[in-house]
Amino acid sequence: MKSFDNINGALPEPREEIKNMNIYSAPLENRRNLLRLDFNENTVGPSPKVIKALNSIKPYQISIYPEYNLLKNKVCDRYCKLKTFEFEEIGLFNGADAAINAIFNSFGKGNDIFLTTNPTFGYYFPCAAMRGMQIITSEYEGERFDFPLKDFEKKIKQYKPKLIFICNPNNPTGTVLKSEIIIELASKYKESLFVIDELYEKFYGDSLLGKTDLNKIKNIIIIQSLSKTAGLAGLRIGFAFGNREIIKNIEKVIGPYDVNSFAVEAALAAIDDLDYIDKYVSEVKNARKWIMNKYKYASVKSHFSGGNYFLCWPNKSTEKIEKDLRDKGILIRNMGNKKNIENSIRVSIGTQSQMKVFWENYSNLDL
Repeated sequence: MKSFDNINGALPEPREEIKNMNIYSAPLENRRNLLRLDFNENTVGPSPKVIKALNSIKPYQISIYPEYNLLKNKVCDRYCKLKTFEFEEIGLFNGADAAINAIFNSFGKGNDIFLTTNPTFGYYFPCAAMRGMQIITSEYEGERFDFPLKDFEKKIKQYKPKLIFICNPNNPTGTVLKSEIIIELASKYKESLFVIDELYEKFYGDSLLGKTDLNKIKNIIIIQSLSKTAGLAGLRIGFAFGNREIIKNIEKVIGPYDVNSFAVEAALAAIDDLDYIDKYVSEVKNARKWIMNKYKYASVKSHFSGGNYFLCWPNKSTEKIEKDLRDKGILIRNMGNKKNIENSIRVSIGTQSQMKVFWENYSNLDL
């Protein structure tokens, strides 16, 4: 007769890659009713058209599985103002994170090489680790965190990575790599899959979407979402643009109904009101100039670049600044666990009125 060890409390063993991983987590609880300058979200909420669409959802839309063709067609025709896309060149995902995970699930396996920059978006690393990939990084250069192009290309030649991720603009440094350079790299190293995370691109304005022929350059994937600009972070909706064969393989590893009906309706309404997104992005850019000038004339080291966020190195400890600002109802992100930017905080940029509130409180605490 077989013995049943689990009766006595033994547990099934996870894969070795999972056992050795650190949990990727973000402090996302208890953030309501505060000035949220910690996760680079839209700080004013979605378009009124989105609210109207959500309020108009019928009961049957909740009780049946979601449909996606209408949204995919609208993304094809209207999402990018510079060009249209083929239906098969677009994938819909439960947020950009789900797109990232699906790409690793489709193309990453044990002992493949994963190349990215450092510091960058933290979720890339557990996605690579859980597939047993070897992780290689290139560090941003100098006080302005310039893209390490020579070292990056050297490592592409040396390691022949299966997956290359470029966050552009990079989170958290804001570093931008020109789209023409990315196209040149992808054209030269066709055995690598280049994944370009463009979640913050609209705050800079150099997207690959309008410049890349996905039929000619087949090894580029472009990720965008409606979280940072359209205010849909809570509904989770992201897009991946790529060659139809690439997208087809990525879609094989996702569930049939991963994107919910509320997200679909909200995304349809958001794309119908791209002027709202443009207006919000313009407001953030103006606020970025305003707060950048405040730091310029203060004795606090700071770094501003392409995203809707900036880094600064307070005179006091980052832990104290983080706590003191929270006590004032303002959330920022402590970068103490990020290599090469220790002792800094990252501050999301909202509207100019919101940045005035931040500056008044920050300057009273640290200057």
